[in-house]
Amino acid sequence: MKRLTLLLALITISASAQNKKNIRLNLKNAIVIAQTDKMEDRYSLEINTTELLNSFNIKAVPSLNIMKLGQSPLVLISDSIVKLINQNDIDTYLLLSVRGFDRRFKVSGINDDLQTALGLSGLFGLYREDIVSISFEVKFFRDSRLIYSEIIKCGNIGDRESVIKRFRKKLRKRIIKKWIK
Repeated sequence: MKRLTLLLALITISASAQNKKNIRLNLKNAIVIAQTDKMEDRYSLEINTTELLNSFNIKAVPSLNIMKLGQSPLVLISDSIVKLINQNDIDTYLLLSVRGFDRRFKVSGINDDLQTALGLSGLFGLYREDIVSISFEVKFFRDSRLIYSEIIKCGNIGDRESVIKRFRKKLRKRIIKKWIK
């Protein structure tokens, strides 16, 4: 009896772990918000992410199309902007930030709400001299709640263009494997 219970527990744990690995986000639409201090980095990340999402028939809009230059990202949760976003049939917020210049980062275990996450600022730029890897954190919010997050790690970078190139390549794979149907 003990062996049977142990066997059932192991099967349940194994199935649970398998389901977590094969999670699908079923992303259909998103507003893309890059959290970096430099405007050119923000523009590059938002436009590249939006282009890739649109190429997979995911309705995506960069936050730069909604916010005025220099505005706080918190404006995206104001009533008037939320109505505008909802009128465009967008229900998902995709927050993208540079986590750091190391490959050892893990997904943060903090389940922030959307307002808290938008209030955080990016500490790092897209490229820094003498780095060889960069980690991006991607968080998805629906109904102001975190529904999914992951780290995208890019290595073998030598300049700003190679960061963008590797980011697009990794992002494309993530969209195919985890984000769409």
